[in-house]
Amino acid sequence: MKGTPFKLKQKLSPKAAKDKAARDLAIAKTPARRFKKAQNQRIGQRSDSDLHHTGSGIKRVSIKNNRGNFGNGTKNE
Repeated sequence: MKGTPFKLKQKLSPKAAKDKAARDLAIAKTPARRFKKAQNQRIGQRSDSDLHHTGSGIKRVSIKNNRGNFGNGTKNE
């Protein structure tokens, strides 16, 4: 993770970072997650909203509501 241009929030040892990367990749490749990714690509992402996968389908949510925890703020999240 040394060559990444992003500032990492977690300061992990090299072994811990490698283990976390393996866990994250395993979760990203589960069948449910791959289905959601493919569904997002078919629908298309817009710059003014995010897509939420609910039990009954997909809901488009404004970025303001999504980032602000739907009016509840993020302080206690």
